[in-house]
Amino acid sequence: MATDITALLAEINSTRPILEQVANKWSVLILTVLCSQPSRFNAIKRRLDPITHKSLTEALRRLERNGLISRHVIASSPVAVEYAITPLGRTLQEPFVALVNWAKQHGETMQQAQEGYDEREPGQQM
Repeated sequence: MATDITALLAEINSTRPILEQVANKWSVLILTVLCSQPSRFNAIKRRLDPITHKSLTEALRRLERNGLISRHVIASSPVAVEYAITPLGRTLQEPFVALVNWAKQHGETMQQAQEGYDEREPGQQM
């Protein structure tokens, strides 16, 4: 395993730009929402409250540009837009589910660690 990590770290400069696109906070959450079903803009926004309209718009454009989601305009009154995960985006479902499960399993432990740090290092909270 250590060899695998060493090899991955050796390639960090080539993978960093891609990871920055995919591992963004909102990207992970948006793709997780879209893994279950295609959704309209406002439905995504409601699920990800408190994301701002601007942040959601920017994240959706970035994900579409990267080929991870598709955008479909629905001819209705008013016009609606539905977003769906692409086959490329779907390949991230398993790692994202694992990440969400990890967060549920270890979130409380991390919160306790943060509180301990904040007690030891007042004024250093992030």
